[in-house]
Amino acid sequence: MDRPEIRYAKTVDGLNIAYAVVGEGPLDLVYVPGFASHVEMVWEDPSLARSYSRLASFSRAIFLDKRGTGLSDRVDTLSPATLEQRMDDIRAVMDAVGAERAVLYGMSEGASMSVLFAATYPERVEALVLYGAVTRNLFADVDEAAVESLLDSLEMMPTGDLIAMIAPSRADDVKFEEWWGRYTRASASPGSIRALLRMNMKMDVRHVLPVLRVPTLVVHRTGDRLAPVEHIREDARLIPDVKYVELPGEDHLPIDANAGAIFDEIEEDSGSCSLGGSGFFVSRSERAERAARGSEADGRGPKGTQAEASDSGP
Repeated sequence: MDRPEIRYAKTVDGLNIAYAVVGEGPLDLVYVPGFASHVEMVWEDPSLARSYSRLASFSRAIFLDKRGTGLSDRVDTLSPATLEQRMDDIRAVMDAVGAERAVLYGMSEGASMSVLFAATYPERVEALVLYGAVTRNLFADVDEAAVESLLDSLEMMPTGDLIAMIAPSRADDVKFEEWWGRYTRASASPGSIRALLRMNMKMDVRHVLPVLRVPTLVVHRTGDRLAPVEHIREDARLIPDVKYVELPGEDHLPIDANAGAIFDEIEEDSGSCSLGGSGFFVSRSERAERAARGSEADGRGPKGTQAEASDSGP
């Protein structure tokens, strides 16, 4: 497909966050990517473009580059922002596109930001979708010397080793490896990568999961080499209103031949509007109708009616 138009939203601390809108479906869906992304280049790879186009087939899909990555403003690598500060990237983009409420789809490290946003602003989150979720420090049991060695290695983004972890089905695909190298270099500088990894090693939102008050769909691959399925099962048990789905496969990225099953789950719930006995996805038009019915029920009528009536006099 053609590359979407890139636009920018402004955060409260003055950063420009790059985003793109694809599709015209009845519900708004904000895709929060993993630790590094490039909202323009991602459409060059046919498998990733196919996955993201699938989201846009049943939603108005909103894609963004978090601060410090992709086309968004770079940040101070010596004093990286907290997760609480970074989640304003979501708020800024939602405001820019006029999304009062949206489904948040958090992928990998983006799941933590999505969880925190949903817990902080439940009135703006229709539902939460977590795939390949990283909600904790994956290197908590690694000693500091080993961590530094790991950071030195990952800072240079060794393409082959990384693909073997996040997309083993593409490990022998030379063309994909070359493209992924260009993509990751464009997504973040070595200093940004190190800062992001350091910040992620301090990240743990498991204590937030029990206080989530939005319907949540958790989808995970049983053989995911980056996010162990045992972690995800523990996370799912902590979420009050959850639907948990395990799928076969090892790829962390949704790019293999069976990736369609991931989006089948999301689309199925968007069509049935049922999760745990309550509505999961609610379209923009349905939400407007509900608001109108609520206004009429308490005698206020649609927005603006009350002011007009009081101005008219007896």
